[in-house]
Amino acid sequence: MNTLLNLLENDARLTPEQIAIMLDKEVGDIKKLIYEYEKEGVILGYKAMIDWDKIEREYVSAMIELKVTPQRDKGFGSIAEKITRYPEVQSVYLMSGSFDILVFIEGRTMKEVAFFVAEKLSPMDSITSTSTHFVLRKYKDKGVVFGVPEKDIRGSLE
Repeated sequence: MNTLLNLLENDARLTPEQIAIMLDKEVGDIKKLIYEYEKEGVILGYKAMIDWDKIEREYVSAMIELKVTPQRDKGFGSIAEKITRYPEVQSVYLMSGSFDILVFIEGRTMKEVAFFVAEKLSPMDSITSTSTHFVLRKYKDKGVVFGVPEKDIRGSLE
């Protein structure tokens, strides 16, 4: 029932009643499927997409590329699991290409993010190098467009 999952992924506010109409199914069947998906860990949670730039919340987002030496008999999973424990960490991905792991984090300031990288990530035995990239503006995230694109703010930093 991938269609059900697609509908929920695009709009988690849809009720079982609305979904049943959209899929021409019984409400009870939809409720049962959702419950089973939640129980099996297919549906992991429901989140709202927030444009934090529109309210008074100061924070910075960063992507950190990590080169990692995989641990014997544990691969990259052991180090990734350690990284996921930090509350600042929003996402962790194993990647192909010139680096191994991509970490998305949020902090109140660039200095706070830099401290996190220097004091928590870099000292880990398996991490051989890091490269931090700060997000200057979100235009689109998880399929959701954030406002109308404005002038490229990178020019103001030079």
